[in-house]
Amino acid sequence: MVEQRGDGRGAGGARGDGQDVGESRRRGVRPEEARAWEELVTTARRTVSDGLVVGTSGNVSVRVGDTVLVTPSGVPYDRLAPDDVTGVGLDGRQVLGTLVPTSELPMHLAVYRTTGARAVVHTHAVHATAVSTLVSELPLIHYMAAALGGPVRVAPYATYGTDELAENMLRALADRSGCLLQNHGTITHGASLDQAYDRTAQLEWMCRLWLTATSVPGLSPSLLSREQLAEVQEQLRGYGQHR
Repeated sequence: MVEQRGDGRGAGGARGDGQDVGESRRRGVRPEEARAWEELVTTARRTVSDGLVVGTSGNVSVRVGDTVLVTPSGVPYDRLAPDDVTGVGLDGRQVLGTLVPTSELPMHLAVYRTTGARAVVHTHAVHATAVSTLVSELPLIHYMAAALGGPVRVAPYATYGTDELAENMLRALADRSGCLLQNHGTITHGASLDQAYDRTAQLEWMCRLWLTATSVPGLSPSLLSREQLAEVQEQLRGYGQHR
């Protein structure tokens, strides 16, 4: 039951006549947003099929202009349809759709407000989450840490959906495109949904690699030095196809 407030609205901001006062501020979906939503849903479903999240435990967003499209709270990704577009402004005000945005919206908006990111992927990947409980920084087990900007830090624990968690995350993300969230999961960002997702997958793989290597009794894995990682970062500047 929604608690009725003295001004005639429920706790969610609905007027006594049943009309949502926020509804008048929302607008129609633009073609580029519809395309971006389709890509977002595909990426969200991929996090489930690839085992990076269970149920609705992660979330995905993509920025289109000054609008951030986000997965809604508590809705299984296989049920999301084109008409379920959910979008907010950079100030957090909902401008598209009627579904409630993800509870992790503060983290997503913090990334967009402070970086040039166009997409964000947050997961509860099991190996990465396990590592987040063991160290304050992922040991340099593989040179692909360079693709995330350097050694991957662990943001101190804070309750999900809070500004405190978003602030902890931003400190861990300084000069990085991904970090671990202590006792929680991962977050990565990129210039596209594909890039943000690939970084999430790479981070989970590196965490799994480190856990595997450290599980051998009596042996410790060799780690890369900061200088070796810097060499890889320089090489990555020219990596890939150039058109």
